[in-house]
Amino acid sequence: MTSVTEVFVHLHGLCESDEVGSGTRVWAFAHVLPGAVIGRDCNICDGAFVEGRAVLGDRVTVKNGTLIFDGVTCEDEVFLGPNVLFTNDYRPRAAIKKAPDELVPTIVRRGVTLGAGTVVVCGVQIGQFAFAGAGSVITRDVPAYAFVAGNPARQRGWVCECGDRLDDWLSCVHCGRQYQHDPGELGLVPAS
Repeated sequence: MTSVTEVFVHLHGLCESDEVGSGTRVWAFAHVLPGAVIGRDCNICDGAFVEGRAVLGDRVTVKNGTLIFDGVTCEDEVFLGPNVLFTNDYRPRAAIKKAPDELVPTIVRRGVTLGAGTVVVCGVQIGQFAFAGAGSVITRDVPAYAFVAGNPARQRGWVCECGDRLDDWLSCVHCGRQYQHDPGELGLVPAS
């Protein structure tokens, strides 16, 4: 990774990891534990928490008050809105301490947006460029390019890489991209 001198840590922020990419910023009252892996050019905003076995790719935005626990992996260019919360244990008990390999992993693929206050129950995979509306509670896998909302989150449509909703023909009116259903997977892929 990089030296701490290439990482900005606010006077009131705490970054204990030595695996942080250059250009990353850790703001006031944010805490990154030792062992966390943070990519280049990430923005970890006020009051965010990144536990020691979490992994963030390059150019990830972690807004204020977001909690990322052990076992969570966010690929490149993921946007985590304010107060997003990840879990990593289906049956937590204060008196039972679990080893890292007993925690349940979660994967957030490239380009995903999780709106403010989204809760992600562990053990799911969120497909690339999916979009969760504010306040969503994600309890199962989300297909690539899906737009989900609600509690529990349900698919309400499809979304483009640019963030706009797709029309009934899987086209983006905003940027002109076209998509098609991925025959091998749930979700969409860019049309060839």
